[in-house]
Amino acid sequence: MMNVFILIGMGLYLFAMVCIGLWHSRRSNSSPEEYFLGKRGLGPWVAALSAEASDMSGWLLMGLPGVAYFTGSGEAFWTAVGLALGTLLNWILVAKRLRSYSQNADNAITLPDFFSKRFHDNNHILSIIAALIILVFFSIYVGSQFIAFGKLFSYVFSADQYVTMVILGAFLVMLYTFLGGFLAESMTDLIQGILMFFSLIVVLVTGFIVSGGFAGIAERVQDFPRFLDIFGIATPTVQDGVQTVINGIPQFGSGSPYSLLNIISCLAWGLGYFGMPQVLLRFMAINRVSQVRTSSIIAVTWCFISLFAAVSIGLIGRAYLPDLLRTAGSSETIFLELATRFFPPLVAGLILSGVLAASMSSADSYMLIASSALAHDLVKGLFKKNASETFVLWVARVSILVVTVFGVGIALSDNSSIFEIVSYAWAGFGAAFGPLILFSLFWRRTTLAGAIGGMLSGGAMVIIWKQFISKAGGIFAVYELLPAFIISSLVIFIGSLITPEPSLAIHKEFERFQEKLNEH
Repeated sequence: MMNVFILIGMGLYLFAMVCIGLWHSRRSNSSPEEYFLGKRGLGPWVAALSAEASDMSGWLLMGLPGVAYFTGSGEAFWTAVGLALGTLLNWILVAKRLRSYSQNADNAITLPDFFSKRFHDNNHILSIIAALIILVFFSIYVGSQFIAFGKLFSYVFSADQYVTMVILGAFLVMLYTFLGGFLAESMTDLIQGILMFFSLIVVLVTGFIVSGGFAGIAERVQDFPRFLDIFGIATPTVQDGVQTVINGIPQFGSGSPYSLLNIISCLAWGLGYFGMPQVLLRFMAINRVSQVRTSSIIAVTWCFISLFAAVSIGLIGRAYLPDLLRTAGSSETIFLELATRFFPPLVAGLILSGVLAASMSSADSYMLIASSALAHDLVKGLFKKNASETFVLWVARVSILVVTVFGVGIALSDNSSIFEIVSYAWAGFGAAFGPLILFSLFWRRTTLAGAIGGMLSGGAMVIIWKQFISKAGGIFAVYELLPAFIISSLVIFIGSLITPEPSLAIHKEFERFQEKLNEH
């Protein structure tokens, strides 16, 4: 009976999301600009919360608390700090400039479209490369969110429902994204952002009280070396990947210091924000440049509080349920465990919808951006330049189906840690797009050749560093985003200096962009 009430609470939420997709379906069919960017009509609250909700994903409520539960505060804390700083800098440095420049650059409506129009790339080389990168890494991202669906529903019902629930969750997200496009996605993300925030705060406050506050939590984990030490990391004693438990007490080694290299790796997560298409697209879609400041305050406040809550929930979970979750993968269900133990089933169902909200708000963004990359930037930009708006919209919808199927395949073939999958895709986008966004918005001397070289070198270096160089250990074990970001930046800078200056038309366009920016 408890599971039935949980299902009712979650079902009400899912029904509301599909209704929003139906509501916006007629308007979204009017044009590709409406379908992919909502005709730049997002208000400050929608822009802010949809940006943050689509960014954080199921990782916020499952992956991050899971890391804190399993190895303590060190890695989770510094990762959260890196993300918080990255969010702040992204809103300060990029949001207003990208909103203004994307409209000034012949009304670019996708990120690949902006890159090509910014550099007057008539052959669409940049947009094609960017679209291919988006298709590869967002398909991985979509799969990570479907894993979160499967873990959530398998937890609520039974492990043998994982496959069914991955497919069901994927279908529901695909349905409202397919119908309503960017507006439906953004409005649902607004609701999902509020629900995620509410769920985190309620579980955090309740867990804090039940565990006896600061003193009670500290006492419960005092025998776990370096568990609460932000400059250290707890080392669970594991056998075949499963933590050893003796007389109900989880076993830990002596712990180890969290080195400067480890801290730098975690802080490097913040660099990824400069290249995240789902966030950058919200910047482009804000109704007016003057609204960016309000949106930034809302978004940064939401982000800082949510990250703090997620890390704290993982630590409180270990204090309250020290021996329950004994693998890195299972530890990602600690939020689910606390929610179902603290609250009545119907309320728990609504709170657990926060996990659905986190996953859905990201999956829908990934689907839509991947479909726009295929329909607008590849098909129309490369193969069928005279394609009608109706044709582009239908290609986009077919693309959503394809990305969904691919994501489901990833989720079913590799039920691994959400944290690990997200970290790989995050690095890919951050290194391929992040440096180029910054150079595009701040340095008029950036050339097309430098841009192409930077994008290719950044994306390639993530794969090379992760698969080969990092295995050497030592300083080479740093998070692959950092070296790839640096390499991409150097290639853009040097490549731009050794190639002819941009045309006079590009220089004048940059000047107009800066003039309009100064008006605000």
